[in-house]
Amino acid sequence: MKKLLLLFLFISIFSFGQNKSNLDYLYPKKDLIIEYQDEWGKNNFKKKIEEFKKIPLDFGDIIFLGNSITSGGKDWSKRLNYPNIKNRGISGDVTDGVLTRLDEITYFKPKAVFLLIGINDLYNYSPSIPSAEYVGNNIVKIASIIKKRSPKTQIFIQTTLPINRINKIGEEKNEKIKKNIEKVNFIVKLNENKNIYKVIDLYSVFVNDIGLINELLSDDGIHLNEKGYQVWVEFVKPIVHSLNDN
Repeated sequence: MKKLLLLFLFISIFSFGQNKSNLDYLYPKKDLIIEYQDEWGKNNFKKKIEEFKKIPLDFGDIIFLGNSITSGGKDWSKRLNYPNIKNRGISGDVTDGVLTRLDEITYFKPKAVFLLIGINDLYNYSPSIPSAEYVGNNIVKIASIIKKRSPKTQIFIQTTLPINRINKIGEEKNEKIKKNIEKVNFIVKLNENKNIYKVIDLYSVFVNDIGLINELLSDDGIHLNEKGYQVWVEFVKPIVHSLNDN
């Protein structure tokens, strides 16, 4: 009897290991090249993907998906006082990067996805490459793929936040990026009537009266400080907690 029990335990452990390793196909390959990522972003993307492999999602999680702004929120479950929220933010990531890693997201059939992405696409390169239309359409595409593969997942697209990098990149480029952010958000709002996702207008909460990010909520004009994260949490917390009702 003991031998049978030991054999059963061995098979169970072996099978678990096999199943865990078999999930590697859900993640982007190491040699993947994402065109609109800068070099730092490309290297960090690969590093984070390897980390995600070691801490896979669970079925029915709520996922915060995006770039460094999402990643910087760290433990979203703790922030929002809500169980099973996983952080899938990658610093330096772009819309094309998110598109390459949707297999993991949709495989686990999340309860909800909260997406915030787009600023690195607009900031890393010339303000016209990629275009605001390209970025906006990519964001809609991300939501469409998630909905197609996981129809019961509730999808929330959070509008791209304003910036203020005038001291870093100059007023002219900052103004072009500012306008492109507005275009991206317009595209996202315009496509909400397709009933694929709901828009959470974070931009409106963080923007000041001249179209730049509120200086009290960011120390560098693009990333959020702790006060910024508190504002974000208070804005989305009622939405997250309402998921209990669905």
